[in-house]
This record gives sequence, structure tokens and C-alpha cells, in this order.
Amino acid sequence: MSNTRVTVLLAPDEAPLPGLEALEGLARVRQLQGDEGLAEALADTDVLVVTDFRVEALEAAWPEPCPIQWVHATSAGVDALMIPPIRDGGFPVTNAAGVFDRGIAEYVLGAILLFAKDTLTNLALQREHRWQHRETALIRDQRALVVGAGSIGRSVATLLGALGMEVVGTARRAREDAAFDRVHAQQDLPDLLGDADYVIVTAPLTPDTEGLFDDHHFGLMKPGAAFINVGRGAIVRTEALLRALDGPLAGAALDVFEQEPLPADHPLWDRPDVMLSAHMAGDFIGWRQALGEQFVDNFNRWRLGEPLANPVDTARGYGRR
Repeated sequence: MSNTRVTVLLAPDEAPLPGLEALEGLARVRQLQGDEGLAEALADTDVLVVTDFRVEALEAAWPEPCPIQWVHATSAGVDALMIPPIRDGGFPVTNAAGVFDRGIAEYVLGAILLFAKDTLTNLALQREHRWQHRETALIRDQRALVVGAGSIGRSVATLLGALGMEVVGTARRAREDAAFDRVHAQQDLPDLLGDADYVIVTAPLTPDTEGLFDDHHFGLMKPGAAFINVGRGAIVRTEALLRALDGPLAGAALDVFEQEPLPADHPLWDRPDVMLSAHMAGDFIGWRQALGEQFVDNFNRWRLGEPLANPVDTARGYGRR
């Protein structure tokens, strides 16, 4: 395996992925910034690690015949990476499931506390130098609905449940899951929205979830509920969300958007009932080192002929669970 050729596809301004020095003597590692030399690199690659999803360039440079035996994505979501040569390539695809779970769960908890303690109003009053006493809510016994009961959703549910919240989830099929009070089938979502104080999207982007939160589903939400999206931006129709915020919703915390970066003139920026972040909910200090170490661990599984961790169902576009 010392001649295994590993190519890491980086963004043009991205630093090399740390932690791969552990592969010295086990593989020849090439970290490629940008698209220059991409076609030549892919034709000389056994294992491809993708940190930057420039899929148009990747598809255009894809070699035929293809020597690639395994593709690893340093992200939990891989929907954008499912170009035909990868989706239909017949080789394993893995993702970074697990690395971001705790960071995203803590982000969700912070967002819930932001709304429960009316922190956005506190900040607005502070800027105005206004002293205004108010009462705020306890989160104990409130209900959180986690749309997407996968790895990230389970971490969210575990953290919220430890604080006394009732947490229900949705998945492709109903199941028993110790992290949740209940997990319902996704088709039950309309019946669950009206009882939730917080609706939290952790689902991957698939044909079934794209545009899921539209006027209809927002209209089913409980008046005064808050909406949190740490899944994928395209799961939410932004114009429908804006209409819901003008209506019954208490507010929204958004880490992902239909268009990224969010345009500077977008109305979401100026809403007093919205918290925005730049697709960073899971990016804790040291996350890139953790990604490198996770890949090294999986590479050692691969070279020993052991089953790979975090396999992706390429037909569905997300990790198997």
C-alpha cells in the first residue's frame, strides 16, 4: 500500500489538510489547490479526498478509464458531490459523519437559548441604552422537533433531552431511538409541526427534502415557534420563510441558505428576529485536524481490507444509517 496515490482536492486558498503526515510510508499524498493539473492528478489517483466541492471542474476532469478506488468527502453532507462518475462509479464513497455532530448540537442549543431568553431583544435594547425588564421562557418541558434523525440529529436530541426538553424526530421510517422521545416517519411531519416550540432541520438535501419547508409547512407550525436550520439551505424556501416570519413565527436561526454567501442586500440580514451565521455551525477550533485524523483512521481500515467507516448511499446521496 506504500504506493497508494492519495489526492486531496482543496479550494484555491485553502491550507493543506492537517494530520496526513501520519500516512508517510503508507501512501503518496498530493494536496492540490485549485483546478490546475486536476485532470492529470485524477488520472494518477487511487483515493480522492474532497474538501472543496468544485463539482463542475471535477466532472470535466474525471478520467476515463478511472483508477480511483475510493472517494472520501470531508463533510457530512455529500449531495453536491453526487456527480454521475461518483454516484455511478461503483467504488465506495465515505463522508465525515461524526466530526461535526457535537459542534452543531451546541450551536442548536445556543440558538434555542437565544430565543428562550430573548437575547436578540437584549442586544437591541443594549444598543439603544434602554433598561427594559421582561420575563423569559424556560426550555424545560418544551418540545423540539428534529427533522432528520441521523447522526447530527441524534446528537442534538441527546443534548436537548439532557436539559429536560421533549425531543421528537423524523426519519425515513419510524423507529425506536434512545436519543429521542419518539422518532416518526417523515410522512408524519405535517401532523407534528403544530406541537413543536422549536423546529430544527438537520436533514440532508435529497429530492424528498428539497423545498420541504414552503408556505404549506411553515403554515402548519405553532404560533410563536422558532425555526432553526443547520441542514441544507435548499431544504427551505427563503421567500416562504420571510412570509412566515412576518406572520406566526417567533424567529429563525439560520446557518445555511439557498444562496451562499447570502447576498449583502438580502432582507434576512436586517430582521430583528433572525440570527445568521456563515455555514459554520459545526466548525469548532481544531475541526480540520479532526477531519485529517478521521481520514487516516479510515485509510488504515481500507489498506487492511476492513469495512470503511461512514459509507454513503450514493443512490440516496447521504450516509447510511
